[in-house]
Amino acid sequence: MFAAEIYRKRRIGLKKLMKEGVLLFLGNEESPMNYPANPFHFRQDSTFLYYWGLDEPGLAAVIDLDNDREIIFGYDFTIDDIIWMGPQPTLKQRAGKAGVKNSSPTGELNEYLLDVMRKDRKVHYLPQYRSDSLVKIENLLGIHPRFVNNHVSVPFIKAVVRQRAIKSSEEVKDIEVALEIAREMHIYAMKYTEPGKTEREIAGAVEGIALSRGWGLSFPIIFSIHGETLHNHYHGNIMKKGQIAVNDSGAESLNHYASDITRTIPVSGKFTAQQTEIYEIVLKAQLSAIDAMKPGKKFLDVHLLACKIIAQGLIDMGIMKGNASEAVKQGAHALFMPHGLGHMMGLDVHDMENLGEQYVGYDEKTKRSDQFGLAYLRMARELEQGHVMTVEPGIYFIPELIDLWESEKKHSAFIDYHKVKSFRNLGGIRIEDNVLITRDDHRVLGKPIPKSIPEVEAACS
Repeated sequence: MFAAEIYRKRRIGLKKLMKEGVLLFLGNEESPMNYPANPFHFRQDSTFLYYWGLDEPGLAAVIDLDNDREIIFGYDFTIDDIIWMGPQPTLKQRAGKAGVKNSSPTGELNEYLLDVMRKDRKVHYLPQYRSDSLVKIENLLGIHPRFVNNHVSVPFIKAVVRQRAIKSSEEVKDIEVALEIAREMHIYAMKYTEPGKTEREIAGAVEGIALSRGWGLSFPIIFSIHGETLHNHYHGNIMKKGQIAVNDSGAESLNHYASDITRTIPVSGKFTAQQTEIYEIVLKAQLSAIDAMKPGKKFLDVHLLACKIIAQGLIDMGIMKGNASEAVKQGAHALFMPHGLGHMMGLDVHDMENLGEQYVGYDEKTKRSDQFGLAYLRMARELEQGHVMTVEPGIYFIPELIDLWESEKKHSAFIDYHKVKSFRNLGGIRIEDNVLITRDDHRVLGKPIPKSIPEVEAACS
């Protein structure tokens, strides 16, 4: 947890962006694995963490804009709790850590909000992503869970996004803590990946590093010899000589700031000639995209730059044909890169995705495309100082997608399907780093993690 003053200043900034009513913040509850006393690893709601900092279940908070009052609602632990948990601070003491003077028992939140609504005052709340929170909103505000997210406060969403999108020096420092853990995770994977091992052996050890150094993984680890499946969380394959494994993994700092790094590893320690050709195209696209990033530059344009480099590289290999710019304009390259270049990152690995990508990655000047591939771009609007972005181009050979497009003769003017067949079983290659937008340029965060082919092969040896 940061110093109380940091949270107090964030709330002051939020009050300046909102005009009237009451802002409602719901913290998360514990979620049982198989019975109530055996819960999953607790993870606090990120927006609650951002404004209040308290990393424990059973809390809610309000900011009364009309009366300039802040209250944290929760409970004081009983002797029965203390027997199992040890001595615990009071609710008032916990509120004080967040710079809040007023605290009340959980049961008083309902009456407080009823009084607000009786006076015809607005209660602002954010989109809810957990079923128990939907039920809470029903109990507090009388809105059926099915319709809760139809009544969220768009001004509240926009105000939170405006603040959370710009990372402070303290936040950047914590992201780099998470990146130091990720660096150790990825170097371990390079060193110990070898033929005959299961993916699980590496994935499990990598998760252990995240747990021993920080709060754990920032998202379920992707470690797979089938990197063509973009979010592949299966770890049961036995790795074989000549294969490549995509390791997309990151950690959370103790303050829950994320890292998100991808490296592609040759299972036998050396890339084949075919893998090398594809890898170099991806690396060129990634380095060029990073180099283009600065304030005022649309991330959409950075994405398209990476796509054109990928298309041109595949044209040079004979896998694609024609003009690279026209191929990208028509969306032909998406057979090989069907996802966006990256996303914001912070307290969430896909930062604020629960608030709606239309508010985080798009704005009035930048609308989402409906073209296959480009439609998956999570962030398209102009970059600003303080944004932290992932940059993660890739090239994938997805047999089912190849077969579908070939059967439809889709983009046959730009794709040599006969040539594609010889790469059909290559899998996928992705390379990812995390980038901070500075006052007039950018900075790749964290210490370097082996990325060039000589560096990766040396780390694997």
